[in-house]
Amino acid sequence: MALLELDSVHKRFGGLKAVNDVSFAVEEKSIKAVIGPNGAGKTTLFNLIAGSLPSTSGSIVFNGQELNRRKPYQIAGLGIARTFQNIKMFNGMTALENVMVGRHVQSRAGFISSMFRLPRTWQEEKDIYTKAMGLLDFLEIGEYANMEATSLSFGQQRAVELARALALEPTLLLLDEPAAGLNIYETAEVGRLITKIRDLGITVLLVEHDMSLVMDISDEIVVLSFGEKIAEGLPVDIQNNSEVIKVYLGE
Repeated sequence: MALLELDSVHKRFGGLKAVNDVSFAVEEKSIKAVIGPNGAGKTTLFNLIAGSLPSTSGSIVFNGQELNRRKPYQIAGLGIARTFQNIKMFNGMTALENVMVGRHVQSRAGFISSMFRLPRTWQEEKDIYTKAMGLLDFLEIGEYANMEATSLSFGQQRAVELARALALEPTLLLLDEPAAGLNIYETAEVGRLITKIRDLGITVLLVEHDMSLVMDISDEIVVLSFGEKIAEGLPVDIQNNSEVIKVYLGE
């Protein structure tokens, strides 16, 4: 069953067609990758799904809900979380605190309760702590919970970022180049963690340039070139697609 469906999506910036008539679906509990050369429209497409940009035309439907014209916080509230190519840790905060920030958007305690530190607030803060710690343990970095997040390796920071996104309890996780800045060993580890997240039942849509990672973990792949979809299918089909080979390697 498709969790996310894009139907003839367009995005124009003046005369530039950044995304041109792109359609595809992302099945529940799968990992789907969007690949293509620089300038192919991948990040723009992510911005359309996440609500950072409105589409010019077309339809983006998530779990039966039309996303176009919704604000990013409204889309997040529907169950979509996102990470970015550049790791964004909060300075002066521990790994645990960074994850707890992601969880606080789920807070239900009101202003008065928080101001006077009423029992409901204490319990909620305890629950947030427990959930955040559990996510760090799940992603196998619980031992670094009390270390300042910016002091961790890039690979460990990426895991913290994944934990912070998972704190939103998403149904769909958008990952923008999760292997950016990582060495070969860190990339393999992040790939394993992404698969582990998918095995929880969370659907993953990722943009990635590292083809080894894409081919290892993806269930399906969409290929963009100059804003248009030129191929879609299983990793083995994409590897042998003549149009894809031409785009990446030339005639």
